[in-house]
Amino acid sequence: MPPIPGSGLAKGLAVTLRTMTKRTVTAQYPDVQPELPPRTRGVIGLFEENCTVCMLCARECPDWCIYIDSHKETVPPAAPGGRERSRNVLDRFAIDFALCMYCGICIEVCPFDALFWSPEFEYAETDIHELTHERDKLREWMWTVPEPPALDPAAEEPKEIAAARKTADKLQAQEAQTQAAQEAQPTRTAEQEGQE
Repeated sequence: MPPIPGSGLAKGLAVTLRTMTKRTVTAQYPDVQPELPPRTRGVIGLFEENCTVCMLCARECPDWCIYIDSHKETVPPAAPGGRERSRNVLDRFAIDFALCMYCGICIEVCPFDALFWSPEFEYAETDIHELTHERDKLREWMWTVPEPPALDPAAEEPKEIAAARKTADKLQAQEAQTQAAQEAQPTRTAEQEGQE
């Protein structure tokens, strides 16, 4: 059956009339912040205390947009007679967001959880050279990182937590035994004094 002439126009007008009767939803962006999904990739936050300057993030970055400078420091021995140790100290950690493609490889390869996704997205600059953010700015963004989602209650308990709980239970049982032994010992001496 051939299409009725003008049926496409009628369908289009029907869609227009339906849309005209609905209430409009306009995002008032600068005044009202949008609700972002919990795993939004905005910028990368740095938790400086966890960084050991292993350079894995800079080596694995496909854009080479992470700049790290460090120096070695000598640490005195922990125990007398021990030897001095050297450790890397972070001097500079910067990310050039003009080059970054937000792939997240640096966050995934970091073995010490020093890098995190932050949902911050308002970091536009008037000059492209100002998109290289140093560690102070990356640290500020760290505090906007949301907490990780809760574990599934039906999931198995992680092995690490089970091992830690087992050790804690053993220590608690040992403490209870020593406390019971200490409580029992003075009562025996009192009984022995009464017999003498």
